[in-house]
Amino acid sequence: MNIVDVEIEYLGHSGFLLTYERKKIAIDPYNVSNFEKVGKVDVVLITHSHYDHCSINDIQKLSRVGTIVVVPVAAQSKVLRIKDIDMKIIGVMGEREIDNIKIKAIPAYNIGKNFHQKDDEWLGYIIDFGKVVVYHAGDTDIIPEMKNIKEIYANKKIVALLPVSGTYVMNAEEASRAAHLINPDIAIPMHYGIEGIGSLDDAHEFVRLCKENGINAMILDKI
Repeated sequence: MNIVDVEIEYLGHSGFLLTYERKKIAIDPYNVSNFEKVGKVDVVLITHSHYDHCSINDIQKLSRVGTIVVVPVAAQSKVLRIKDIDMKIIGVMGEREIDNIKIKAIPAYNIGKNFHQKDDEWLGYIIDFGKVVVYHAGDTDIIPEMKNIKEIYANKKIVALLPVSGTYVMNAEEASRAAHLINPDIAIPMHYGIEGIGSLDDAHEFVRLCKENGINAMILDKI
């Protein structure tokens, strides 16, 4: 999918590849099935340390010498094993700018569940390409921090990547309410399709509910 010169491709589960002016950013790559097509990336963003989001094997395969890998504090000990990368630590509300692409880390956490505690300071990311903002929500429920995104980035196109599998994160109905709160130009479901964690049916239900509420939503095929 292309929106104002930003190409967004789905790597499966919660993984995405964003390409802008030949700069490649991978978010939470896990079990990437087509490394030859994806190629080496310039930046990897990791939301938290769980195996299906911070996959050392996938980061190694996608990285070249000097690839910037941005991680929360809790994931740094895992990523330190990887040689020749440029690891950057980021905290909640921290910001990085890489070749005029602005990256902001925002909270991602559960409310009423114990899988992703707010005190863990795990992350979602807002990647600002200038005319387009991509919000990768990370592993989260509906949280108050979502409500300000549309306001802050009112003059930009917003793409929201939202988890829909339930159990560990929002289910499809909750994610559709999050999309309504954020009011993006496009909402895309994620966090489904691996064993025991959601299914394509959850993604379809999310899209259906979004469209009922006037939110443009679509499923991306895995590359």
